[in-house]
Amino acid sequence: MTGKAFTEMALSFPGTGQQPHFERTGFKVTGRRMFASYLEQDNTANIFLTPQEQSLFCKMDKEHIYPVPNKWGEKGATTFVLSKVARELVLEALLSAYNEVMKTKK
Repeated sequence: MTGKAFTEMALSFPGTGQQPHFERTGFKVTGRRMFASYLEQDNTANIFLTPQEQSLFCKMDKEHIYPVPNKWGEKGATTFVLSKVARELVLEALLSAYNEVMKTKK
């Protein structure tokens, strides 16, 4: 999956916009928190899952789906190597992250 394809997929959810997030591009629902970010340099996405969802996705492909190696990773932030992970898995993870943001209060 290319960065362009990931961006289009992330922006396909209602009310979603993009903004700079350090060296990454962040994707968030307007008025709510970020649910994903993209780093062009290595074509990876960090998708903000629940810890339970993170565990399930990581079991599917431990080499190309793994926790972000910091405190955010402990909270569910998960790196996806986009050139190695099936598009369907990325879409499912984005949908999970988006839905989690939508059910939290503003």
